[in-house]
Parts: sequence; C-alpha cells; structure tokens
Amino acid sequence: MGLQEHLADPKFRSYITNIEAKTGKGPDDFIRLARKKGLLEPGVKSGQIVEWLNKDFGLGRGHAMAVVVVLRTAGK
Repeated sequence: MGLQEHLADPKFRSYITNIEAKTGKGPDDFIRLARKKGLLEPGVKSGQIVEWLNKDFGLGRGHAMAVVVVLRTAGK
C-alpha cells in the first residue's frame, strides 16, 4: 500500500493532521528530513526513527509510527 492509500484512511489522516498541528511538519517534510539524516537507507530500524521523532519533535510512539509508515511508503 502506498502513501496515498494510507492518507485516504480517515484514522490515519487524523494522525497525520495531529502531527502537522504539533510539529508544523507534513509528510513531505519528514521524508526530506529523514533522507538528510540517512534514515531512509536500507537496514534502518523503525526504533531509530521513533527515537529521532521523539527527541527532535516530541512525538509519542503512536504518532511516530504513523510517520514511520509515511517514510516506509515514500515513493511507492
């Protein structure tokens, strides 16, 4: 499933809307930032991404995992 399919799900879209309200960042921003940090490279674990999102943006696990889905489906 690609990003657009995920964003079509009202529950998932709600998570993304809340993340945008909290951080001022949308899916494209997180993709760009993760790419800069090397977090889109093969072998990067979800836990590493969750840790980054918590440290830099104060996201809890649930919201961070929604961003992980965004990152994992980027370009699909």
